[in-house]
Amino acid sequence: MIIKVSSDAIDWFKEEVGLSEGKAVRFYPQIYGTSPIQEGFALAFTIEDKPSEVTIYIEAEGITLFVEETDLWFFNGHDLFVEYNDVIDELEYKYEKSE
Repeated sequence: MIIKVSSDAIDWFKEEVGLSEGKAVRFYPQIYGTSPIQEGFALAFTIEDKPSEVTIYIEAEGITLFVEETDLWFFNGHDLFVEYNDVIDELEYKYEKSE
């Protein structure tokens, strides 16, 4: 599994969440949501100062974006692409089957 994050999505995190260099974004499954890869679950995120159980990650502009080992089941063999949709002013998560 890999994580890719667009520069526009990084800008969104900085502007909307106040994310700064040295902080981390943890992606995790949230029950009672929807996603194209897991029925009944959606992808959510939280901001962390010092991530402790980083398994899959990417660093962009001094920010770590990651998934913990215990949350890998959610992705069901898919890669995560985080993009910003300027029409709705929100993040979009896209999933592609890992090779």
